[in-house]
Amino acid sequence: MQRIIGWFRSGIAVVRRHRRAYLIINLVYYGIVLAAMVFVTAFPAIQQALTDAVLISFSEEPLAAVVDAYASGNVFKAAMLTFAVNLFLGAILVLLLPSLIIPFSGLLMGLIRAILWGLLLAPTTPELQMAMIPHSLCLLLEGQGYILTLLAAWTLGCAFVSPTSVGATTRLGGYLQGLKGAGWVMLLAAAVLAVAAVYEAVEVIHLVPLLSN
Repeated sequence: MQRIIGWFRSGIAVVRRHRRAYLIINLVYYGIVLAAMVFVTAFPAIQQALTDAVLISFSEEPLAAVVDAYASGNVFKAAMLTFAVNLFLGAILVLLLPSLIIPFSGLLMGLIRAILWGLLLAPTTPELQMAMIPHSLCLLLEGQGYILTLLAAWTLGCAFVSPTSVGATTRLGGYLQGLKGAGWVMLLAAAVLAVAAVYEAVEVIHLVPLLSN
């Protein structure tokens, strides 16, 4: 337990060291989501087209397994699959991995995701307005997990560009130190995404039907 606490403290220390970037990423990410929501209210056809594309993607593996878990009402399975998809596909593959190859590139992917979130989740209909009542918390939590992932990408990029900032003398040394710092931040991201997954499973399986009735 002490070791786990130490890991989280290491992650928090990295966030504090980059607190200005963390705050800016928060403002930009959530700000873009809100701006996209406002924009799509004037162009509802865009939201419908994106929704149709998402529904098609959820009919295919591996996302179809997530849909089946929610349909079965199994909160534990739904939460575990949601966490796996959000962490490995949503965070690591889309946001962090590009930054391992091209520094800071994951930040661009994060901006694209924020735009898509806003376009998809804008409460443009009475049904979506009702759904967003419980889903707003999930949006904030999951968004925070992705924001921390973007901070991990920023941490890695900064260490590579400026090795001396992490006590390294070469770019390779800076990259390795940045990778270590990014790993600590990703631990925090994983924890937040785990909480978000549990909440989303409970929300979709229990809260949404309750509100619908």
